[in-house]
Amino acid sequence: MVLVGVCSVGLEAHGVSGKDAVFLQGLQGQAIGPLMYLGAKHMVTGYDHLLFLVGVIFFLYRLKDVLLYVSLFTIGHSVTLLGGVLGGVHANPYIIDAIIGFSVVYKAFENMDGFTRFFGYQPDTRLAVLTFGFFHGFGLSTKLQDFALSPTGLVVNIVSFNVGVEIGQGLALTAILIGLSYWRTRSGFLRHAFATNAAVMAGGFLLMGYQLSGYFLVSA
Repeated sequence: MVLVGVCSVGLEAHGVSGKDAVFLQGLQGQAIGPLMYLGAKHMVTGYDHLLFLVGVIFFLYRLKDVLLYVSLFTIGHSVTLLGGVLGGVHANPYIIDAIIGFSVVYKAFENMDGFTRFFGYQPDTRLAVLTFGFFHGFGLSTKLQDFALSPTGLVVNIVSFNVGVEIGQGLALTAILIGLSYWRTRSGFLRHAFATNAAVMAGGFLLMGYQLSGYFLVSA
């Protein structure tokens, strides 16, 4: 029970709460700096997004490949973040977050060569990253849609939030790349790669299970 409680607190922390929630609820007019900060904070503390990005770049050794896949992810989540909030496109947050959890499972499974081993087929990774980017963006938009945001300055504020997300993503990716680059110089990298991705997959299943249980409990 203690473990469940700890996990629940940690998973709930991914939403917007506390002083940030109070700030958003009372926001009137443009707040470029604060919204950029909130966007960066949300990404840096967004373990589901970070787990997926770890999976995406885990076996990418060339900078141009990292930039390509990160750009695809960025395009995906920017479109649905902006479209979800500004276009009023709503989605069930539990289902979206469960799909985000599945994206972590999917990428870890791919890194473990699961598709070719079990199905004899390798899906298009670029298309998968872009597609899951759309869902990650919807996940971000559902967090903002929890609040009755003032229409005054809304476009500027949401764009600022999105810019902050990109800043946070860049900071997080830089730290991840530094860590991965160092690890790759060690002799045990490939030997432990499978186990690491298995652990990432387990984290994805945990996220899926938590969100799906929330969906069925709320719907019951």
